[in-house]
Amino acid sequence: MSLRFYNTLTQQVQPFEPLDTVGKVVRMYTCGPTVYDFAHIGNFRTFVFYDILRRWLKADGFQLDHVMNITDVDDKIIRNAVAQGKTLNEYTDIYTKAFLDDCATLRLERPETIARATEHIDQMAAAIHKLEEAGFTYRSDGSIYFRIAKFPEYGKLSHNDFSGMVSGARVDVDEYEKNDARDFALWKAPKAGEPNWETEIGPGRPGWHIECSVMAIQYLGATLDLHAGGVDLVFPHHENEIAQSECLTGKQFARYWVHSEFLLVDGQKMSKSLGNFYTLRDLFGRGFTPECVRYLLASVPYRKGLNFTFEGLKSAQTAIERLRNFKFRLESAKLAEGLNEELAAKATAAIAEFRASMDDDLNTAEALGAMFEYLRHANSAFDAGQFLAGNLAAAQDLLALFDSVFQVLQPTGQEGGMSEQEIETLIAARTAAKKSREFAKADAIRNELIEKGIILEDTKDGVRWKRK
Repeated sequence: MSLRFYNTLTQQVQPFEPLDTVGKVVRMYTCGPTVYDFAHIGNFRTFVFYDILRRWLKADGFQLDHVMNITDVDDKIIRNAVAQGKTLNEYTDIYTKAFLDDCATLRLERPETIARATEHIDQMAAAIHKLEEAGFTYRSDGSIYFRIAKFPEYGKLSHNDFSGMVSGARVDVDEYEKNDARDFALWKAPKAGEPNWETEIGPGRPGWHIECSVMAIQYLGATLDLHAGGVDLVFPHHENEIAQSECLTGKQFARYWVHSEFLLVDGQKMSKSLGNFYTLRDLFGRGFTPECVRYLLASVPYRKGLNFTFEGLKSAQTAIERLRNFKFRLESAKLAEGLNEELAAKATAAIAEFRASMDDDLNTAEALGAMFEYLRHANSAFDAGQFLAGNLAAAQDLLALFDSVFQVLQPTGQEGGMSEQEIETLIAARTAAKKSREFAKADAIRNELIEKGIILEDTKDGVRWKRK
């Protein structure tokens, strides 16, 4: 079964194939953060989706050329920076670093290219100049607007009918109401006290929409294989991207458009006024781990709305513990020789079902179902003494496939902890101390391991250990 995505452009689930069918390089652009504040869990629902998308493309044998932007100039950023008496860079550097740190904490892979808008101002001005020369723009009060009437296909992504729009109506703000089609600002005239740039088209700053088009085309070429973002960006942002990009190049801007749905909190839209607005720092402060946040955000397929609750986070933690305990069981059990044929068939089926579910428009819920169905059978076999040495490799393959996408098996902080060799050496020393009846020494070693996050379990088959 081949990889398929729901394409917002065609409103159909389509087999995915990049333009580069030989090298299988996917040219992908994803809309990054606007760095005016700490990113919240609604934002990270989308960024975790990007990561799942990245990881599964690679698991399916594709290579990636992935670009993500950092919007570090827009209306909100300028307003906040001016209010705090900071330069644009002083203000945005704080939130850019926080965002990248949060991404690392949630184990999100870095795109091949991260492009900051303010580092591409001259390229944006050149693109606007090209659009101006081709007659797609007009000037008013020092600003330059894109005339959407010049692009008859406007609305093909959002599937809205804009035929009755008011000709010549324009909007200056970067974000505006849905279904309110207006000519949008490509370049904004400078205002007193606000940052601006001197360029070939005059002083000012870029509008939000032109930023993504210019950086995507610069790094990935005229036609992208895949463009992703949150569903809130379909209109106007992505619609405007298509219009200006296709007028610039005369070519299709992106072949596949994939959009993730909204996150609600306890069934309501997240807002500071309702007291249900959470950043990652808020959740970590309540004792939740990055892994359980990631698991919850990844567990619901990206095209379905996700209702975030604290009970959901607790359930995610329980699910992760089940998986880690199974991994510990695989690593520590002394297995009898042989092969349980029935269990081997279930492992093969689980791997096939996991892959088929992910290939089916990244259906993470069904993929998790395949994982836990196998887990149930495998644990029953363990309890009955019927999990044999010949079943180990397939079980480990399934766990590795699962974690190549979900990335939750390794506890946060383990990377800097004790190595397995160091742990085994201390366990051997403790065992020797017990045999020589040096119980105080054995207890001291056990306490040392506990302090370093290592839990010991004395069984009839020897000592098992796991990390907290």
